[in-house]
Amino acid sequence: MADLASSDLAAVVRDADAVIFCVPIGAMSGLAETIAPLLKPTALVTDVGSVKTPVVEALAPVFQGRARFIGSHPMAGSEQSGLAAARPGLFEGATCILTPHAGVEPTAQQAATRLWEAVGCRVVCMEPEVHDRSIGLVSHLPHLLAAALVDFVGQEERDAVRFCGNGFRDTTRIAAGPAAMWTEILLTNGTILQEQLDRFIAHLQNVSRSFSSPEEMNKLLVRAKAERDRLPRAT
Repeated sequence: MADLASSDLAAVVRDADAVIFCVPIGAMSGLAETIAPLLKPTALVTDVGSVKTPVVEALAPVFQGRARFIGSHPMAGSEQSGLAAARPGLFEGATCILTPHAGVEPTAQQAATRLWEAVGCRVVCMEPEVHDRSIGLVSHLPHLLAAALVDFVGQEERDAVRFCGNGFRDTTRIAAGPAAMWTEILLTNGTILQEQLDRFIAHLQNVSRSFSSPEEMNKLLVRAKAERDRLPRAT
């Protein structure tokens, strides 16, 4: 339960010990400029953005000497959005990635670690660009591929979805996420994501050649199953 809900930024952040940006990436810079003069120097400032390099580059200078900033990305949630999708234990067992930048205060990293651990997260640290490449592969690229698959089926034979089972639903579930939010995420990480998509297209071309070799097709499926079996359990 919230003790205070207000559109008055001064009222919300005044004397706050921690401020978490849960807004679109494009809105963070302007919001940071607005609240920076209102914060006490000991305040922790972090965010939940899915792309970290541009967020860290934009926000770290704004809060330098004004508050303690460090980027965060809790890997939690679903394709649903809004208050109706809220659930207890959202962060329990989830991984939260901290992306410390050059010059970050050690106390900021310590405070952010305590904050995310307090709600149940397992905290790891990595550089912002390493984060964007890794999360591009396991989050951004899968979302783009799921959307492309649904779009392809819709254009190829729209009525075919009447016969889909859980396989198609599971494979494309994330494509139901908010389009505006995901447009911003994919474009913000666009340079890295385009490189990964190009390599994936080349990989698909190799996969296509497996149709002429049962042995190669089997090797692909065996290798893929082994990698899939390595995935950590969902929280």
